[in-house]
Amino acid sequence: MARDWTKAPLSDADQALCRYAEQLTADPSSVAPVDIDALRKHGFNDTAIHDATQVIAYFNYINRIADGLAVEDEEFVRAWGEE
Repeated sequence: MARDWTKAPLSDADQALCRYAEQLTADPSSVAPVDIDALRKHGFNDTAIHDATQVIAYFNYINRIADGLAVEDEEFVRAWGEE
């Protein structure tokens, strides 16, 4: 899932949330009311959508800060899937 969420066995609701996260990450200005309505149709209420948006935006923010400052990975953190 970490490499390609579209190939993971996710519920329809989780797929909708991942689509939203990808859209918010790659093209935030494209998010429109119809995208929020799509989440609502999958059972997400406004509080859940707000919370998800906050988490997605925070991870985007902190990753850009780390990239912008050329922060190197910590040695104890392994790449996804490594044992």
